[in-house]
Amino acid sequence: MEVDTLRARVAELPTEPGVYQFQAGDRVLYVGKAVDLRSRVRSYTDPRNDRIARMVARAESLEVAVTDTETQALLLEANLIKRHQPRYNVRLKDDKSYPLVQLTDHEIPRIEITRDPDDAATVFGPFTDKGRLETVVKAIREVYGLRGCSEHKYQGRERPCLDYEMGLCTAPCTGEIDPESYREDVEAAIRFFEGETGVLADPLRREMEAAAQEQAFERAANLRDQLDTVETIHGDSERAVAGGGAAGEGGGSEAVADVLGVAVDGNEATVARLRSERGQLVDRSRHSLDAPDEADGGDRVAALLSAFLPQYYAERQLPDAILLSERPADDDVLDWLEREGVAVRVPGAGREATLVELALKNARQGPVDGDPLAALGEALGVDRPHRIDGFDISHSQGKAVVGSNVCFVDGDAETSDYRRKKLTDRNDDYANMRELIEWRASRALEGRDDRPDPDLLLVDGGEGQLGAAMDALDKTGWDVPVVALAKDEELVITPDRVFDWPSDADHLHVCQRVRDEAHRFAVQYHQQLRDDVSTALDGIPGVGPQTRTRLLRRFGSVDNVRDASQADLQAVDGIGEKTAATIAERL
Repeated sequence: MEVDTLRARVAELPTEPGVYQFQAGDRVLYVGKAVDLRSRVRSYTDPRNDRIARMVARAESLEVAVTDTETQALLLEANLIKRHQPRYNVRLKDDKSYPLVQLTDHEIPRIEITRDPDDAATVFGPFTDKGRLETVVKAIREVYGLRGCSEHKYQGRERPCLDYEMGLCTAPCTGEIDPESYREDVEAAIRFFEGETGVLADPLRREMEAAAQEQAFERAANLRDQLDTVETIHGDSERAVAGGGAAGEGGGSEAVADVLGVAVDGNEATVARLRSERGQLVDRSRHSLDAPDEADGGDRVAALLSAFLPQYYAERQLPDAILLSERPADDDVLDWLEREGVAVRVPGAGREATLVELALKNARQGPVDGDPLAALGEALGVDRPHRIDGFDISHSQGKAVVGSNVCFVDGDAETSDYRRKKLTDRNDDYANMRELIEWRASRALEGRDDRPDPDLLLVDGGEGQLGAAMDALDKTGWDVPVVALAKDEELVITPDRVFDWPSDADHLHVCQRVRDEAHRFAVQYHQQLRDDVSTALDGIPGVGPQTRTRLLRRFGSVDNVRDASQADLQAVDGIGEKTAATIAERL
């Protein structure tokens, strides 16, 4: 954009608060906010650094939006940056959380590892090593028998499941333990996570010593390794904010405080966030920022904090206090936080300063790179999809029609959240997909699904399946992004466009894993259902359930068995000449 053109445009701008966008065609290059739009945009006629000069030169147009207040301008700017990801803005790229342990709000609580805890659950953590945490949770289940099954599997059982046989659960579902005794075991687990390590370590040590005396050395070694993990899980960094009471020297008594540390490396910055609730560390996350070299001039960290705070908190509940290593450069950000009742401090000494240093150490680990989910979200123009639900249909010429719903959390299969459904028998994949998605959406909206809502739906198929899924979402009003992945060319299809990503792209591999698992789970259920139904093979002498299953797996349907030659029938394992002749005669 020529300077004279920009000056002419500035003369038309109002002197009110608002947001401005420099654009090149449909692409947003830069988003900014202003107390006085005319005065602020006029400064771009004499750019303060080379980066801004390059941006203005590339721009083809300028769009503005007037707001009623400065706060509205601040939050609108944050939302537009998040939506358009402008090249010349400091912008938040991802949000990967650490695992926690939750005990569900249930008469018979379930213990599980999660990154998305239930609101009413008792939650502990976060923990930096999921593998070590899995070892601890398994040890708790072995010692105290806490259940790990979903509500769906827990309800209506008539006999204990395999976990009971393996010594991982005391089977409260079938009354093998009374609720009071089970609750005592839950309280013991809570005491462990609150810091009473001996509650779990002592029983493990006794069992280890007994195994050694019995010369069960492999078992003793496994218990020793478990014990080492249990005794070290409560590291200093995990309890850095323990102590309760006041927030620290010079601070207040806020119930919830966030501690932020920033590290910069070239054009990348990392913000580490620790969250303290009533003196206990309850959450920890790291976030990557695109950070142009001359971001807003002045102190770079202060400028980055000014950009991060509104972008991060625009859609999140604000804490009571925010502890920082430096004061943000933008006074508008500080004024907004003050109006929202948030205390902002830069501690110089004491426990709060120690927490800020811990956040800085986390930030100095470097950018949060190599995250396929962040890349997937960025490519699709959505938030990082922490939870992805995958869907597929399976049937045999419209018979035994089933649908699968698998779940991936942070790129890993969450098998406890898999679901499946018997659908209406018909040879119409689009109608079947529409019915499956409508079922999932309706259950979620009515509160009948005990799983968190996903961040992304992925259907196995092409434009037809995607259209069917969108029809179901429109009908139910469930607002979740949806894409399809076609098998032949591996094209990712969205409502707006088709992506042909490189075959080695990590974010494509995420979609493929979800798609393939949904397909496997659907086919498995279809085969089970197909093999379990009564067929014309029932009642034929010599054909029992196992033989029937082998025939159906070999030929696919009873009609194909009917068309098979006697020689083909005899080729099936376990079928002799007499049985093959009988099948051919009866069918």
